Amino acid sequence: MSHQVDFPGLGLSFTVNEVAFSIGSYDIRWYGVIIAFGFLLAMIYAFRSVKKMNIDLDRLIDAVIAGTLGGIVCARLYYVLFYPGDKYWNDPIQILYIHDGGIAIYGGFIGAMVFGGLVAKWRKLHVPAVLDLASLGFLIGQGVGRWGNFVNQECFGETTTLPWGMSSDNTQRMFPDSLVHPCFLYESILCLLGFVLLHFFTRRLRRYDGQTFILYLVWYGAVRFFIEGARTDSLMVGPLRVSQIVAAGSVLVGVALLVLFRHRKELSGCGSPYVMESVGLTKTKAEAEAPASTIFGDLPPFEEEDASGEEAGELAASEEKTASTEPKEEAETENTEQ
Repeated sequence: MSHQVDFPGLGLSFTVNEVAFSIGSYDIRWYGVIIAFGFLLAMIYAFRSVKKMNIDLDRLIDAVIAGTLGGIVCARLYYVLFYPGDKYWNDPIQILYIHDGGIAIYGGFIGAMVFGGLVAKWRKLHVPAVLDLASLGFLIGQGVGRWGNFVNQECFGETTTLPWGMSSDNTQRMFPDSLVHPCFLYESILCLLGFVLLHFFTRRLRRYDGQTFILYLVWYGAVRFFIEGARTDSLMVGPLRVSQIVAAGSVLVGVALLVLFRHRKELSGCGSPYVMESVGLTKTKAEAEAPASTIFGDLPPFEEEDASGEEAGELAASEEKTASTEPKEEAETENTEQ
């Protein structure tokens, strides 16, 4: 199925097809491809960050596998549980047809945290540090994955007169001759912005393990609360939007935890240089003087390390030369006295 999508105020027009390619009679949809790409980027970032976070990669992979499987299952169950009507109650086998669409981010988040966290604990990883890294991966995955909603032309909002208002065959069925809020775009931009901010916070300002995760709860909770209020396809419980309730709860819990832990200084990896020093995590001179890290890792400060090595070599040579001349000077002194 293809969609004609227009942004008249921006002079943009697209034709998007939900199917990326087909294998025999089975269609591979762009929605799944985009989500998989977002997941891949999140994994690359996490694997490039484990040394900075002082997390064992092999053990982390076990937690990632458990979190991924738990996240997929819970994302589907969350959607099915709050889906309006009796579609899944009358035909439970359709719960397994996840390729037809129907997953919920908050369900996936809950499943990944629970199952991934349990395996991380079992594998003797420092769970708060793992949660910090996972939250950054979530922001990458969510920021990229929302473009799957664009291809499917879902997750749009109420009518708007803003210059970036969107129109498509799907939106016209609900709001004829009107433009709507591209909610998928709002969430994608804000998730990626949150990732950039929390990345640099984690590398330079974090004061305790788990702080980035708490800030993620606040950031994404606030983002989702306001965007969910504008959407037209929210899962509902009576008159209330389920994800809006969960988002508000996330913000309140996050703020409470930030206040509760405001004096904590406990790091097992990168963060505030002052806290790292106070807890016994030392940094080399080259690392301390290096510029801010890039999004997908740090460039090794070769020049500083080479310079330090040369200085150390010169110092050792000087000491060796001094040691070798001392006996000679003593011998000359003895000959003079005789």
